[in-house]
Amino acid sequence: MKSFGDTDYIYSLIAEGEHQQQDFKFEISDARKIAKTFSAFANTDGGKLLIGVKDNGRIAGVRSEEEMYMIETAAQLYCIPEIKYTMQVHHIEKRTVLEVDVKENVVKPVYAKDEYGKLWAYIRIADENILATPVHIRVWKQADSPLGELVEYTEREQFLLDYLNDNEYISFNQYCRKGHVSRFEAKILLSKFIRFGIAEPYFVKHKFYFRLCNKFPKDID
Repeated sequence: MKSFGDTDYIYSLIAEGEHQQQDFKFEISDARKIAKTFSAFANTDGGKLLIGVKDNGRIAGVRSEEEMYMIETAAQLYCIPEIKYTMQVHHIEKRTVLEVDVKENVVKPVYAKDEYGKLWAYIRIADENILATPVHIRVWKQADSPLGELVEYTEREQFLLDYLNDNEYISFNQYCRKGHVSRFEAKILLSKFIRFGIAEPYFVKHKFYFRLCNKFPKDID
């Protein structure tokens, strides 16, 4: 139970605005679009979805109970694997706001199915749902693998370390082109570097890049 009323509680959430763990939806017109947000929350840090709230924070209210069923459809039919969520109904100034709480999923990735039946995984960055890269997906799938394996330092690995030591970041395609490696090889190597804490994904200019972790020494010979 909340320690204060629905109105104060919802307005306190709205005052936070949209951010990495909160999104507003005026209405639900397509369960597949909600599945994208669910995927992003489940693959990142979890989050709350407030339905019946406009982007500017104005409460419009949900229009019908059908939106509750569309939430269920998004979670159970359009998220692979199915996600768990909780939903609370709040009555604010004669309007209804739905609060949907999605936890970070233990097993990743969580995919969202599009209108063609294709599966896409998303992550949440600031107030946006961003398509995950093949590197993200491989890191998630390898999460339960032991970290005892060694990274073999060939010319491919050394090139990447040298490049990142001299430059702020590199894109996936840049590494393939400059390092003369296939996309498959680049995906495997970058995912290993991320798992071992050597490199990290870096989202800038609406695109993912990869850079050395701050904790990783840059004076590599």
